[in-house]
Amino acid sequence: MKPLSYIKILAISLFLISCEDVIDVDLNTAPPKLVVEASIEWLRGTSGSNQVIRLSTTTDYYATDIPPVTGATVSIENSKNEVFDFQENGSTGEYICNNFVPELFETYTLFIEYNGESFTAEETLLPVPEITRVEQVNDGGFSGEDIEVKFFFDDFKDVSNFYLSSVQSPYVVFPEYSVSSDEFFENNEMFSLYFSEDIEAGDKLDFVLGGISETYFNYMNILLSQGGDSGGGPFQTPSSTVRGNIINQSNFDNFALGFFRLSETDEEVYIVQ
Repeated sequence: MKPLSYIKILAISLFLISCEDVIDVDLNTAPPKLVVEASIEWLRGTSGSNQVIRLSTTTDYYATDIPPVTGATVSIENSKNEVFDFQENGSTGEYICNNFVPELFETYTLFIEYNGESFTAEETLLPVPEITRVEQVNDGGFSGEDIEVKFFFDDFKDVSNFYLSSVQSPYVVFPEYSVSSDEFFENNEMFSLYFSEDIEAGDKLDFVLGGISETYFNYMNILLSQGGDSGGGPFQTPSSTVRGNIINQSNFDNFALGFFRLSETDEEVYIVQ
């Protein structure tokens, strides 16, 4: 072997070895913000009386645990001045209500008292169409070799509608979400699509469809694109803080993260054929 070639190989080997070194970046930690997970869902055919709101705070980049919020006061009030209190469940950060009364097109206001500050948000409980049928093809996906499953529903007529779809499969810990509008499908049948190279016959897929507001549709569109659903890449715009509809009445600039929404939902459990 020529000496020059040997030197090149040695240099490349040292470079590859050096790439395996762990680099710890010293990142600044911002003051923690309140994070609110307040998704009130009324599954069709149930009373909707049992609801949970989860509170936590942001933490530093390398943390492995999410700090739960304790000692907060949480309630929801409707337009009739009926108040539904959410009781703290130990130190879990969960606040539970067992007597919530869902009503379609009713406006609800969320109240949170935490750390000497007051947070509020307002939303309307919106209806959802019924899931009418489910179809499966075995030559779907981008490759034409994946199992593809669609569930269908009929868009509500003569009004702008927005929908949140989710699917829980055996291969992911959390449901996969998508949002849609009827802008190009108004008054027609619509569908939500799921495909994966992992799913196979016998797998259970849990589909959930919910009616949402345009504000929440826009919020989720941004979150999903920042979460990687749009593909990303090395030159993707860095993620930014997405503000929801929760307002700090005591200090506007110290806003909370998260969103308060209410949805009627429909569910369909499908066994892959």
